[in-house]
Amino acid sequence: MAELTTLGPSSLKGALEALLLVSSDPVSAATLASHLDVAPGEVASLLAELQVEYEEANRGFQLREVAGGWRLFTHPAFHEQVESYVLSWDTQKLSQAALETLAVIAYHQPVTREAVKGIRGVNSDGVISSLVDKGLIREMGRDPERGQAIRYGTTTVFLEKFGLRSVKDLPDLEQFAPDEQSRQFIRERLSGRSIQSTLEETEEDLEEERDLIDSSYELDAPREDAHE
Repeated sequence: MAELTTLGPSSLKGALEALLLVSSDPVSAATLASHLDVAPGEVASLLAELQVEYEEANRGFQLREVAGGWRLFTHPAFHEQVESYVLSWDTQKLSQAALETLAVIAYHQPVTREAVKGIRGVNSDGVISSLVDKGLIREMGRDPERGQAIRYGTTTVFLEKFGLRSVKDLPDLEQFAPDEQSRQFIRERLSGRSIQSTLEETEEDLEEERDLIDSSYELDAPREDAHE
């Protein structure tokens, strides 16, 4: 490691590229600096320079800062070529149901299974379990107001896969809405008002169902004064 301290900026960039190429996960500037025996600030500056150099040279790969670290990614412009080359790509895609569920959790985390169901309108338990297995979401405590129901949120793997530094970098969903009505719908969903309303309506429906069962039981039950 000591001999690396004599490397100039160009050689240090080469060393950083080599380390990034063998890294399967995002690596922080501090970690890279410790392996090159240089200051983290210097490494951060070199990484930023490499990022710009790749962009200006229109390379087939990009250097991005995601999930608290740096990692090399294929350039989005060549997605089709990469997709046709990697035969297993299709098997790694998420289903429409999984994408919908992941979006609900990402934009409204921490959120319970019942809340996800309230937004999607269908039971999402199986999809949520699958997303947990894939490492895209995780348990984030329990909701004391909902019978200690488990709350879910996204993971660093999610940030890495979608190229985000944090959930704050999620795009504004309203920009994808075709009209004001759709934008209002999205605002209500993300504000939690619709979730709460759906949960309250579900509780009201259950209460009405219990009342109907009770009244039905009372009508069918034998009357004590039937033979009087």
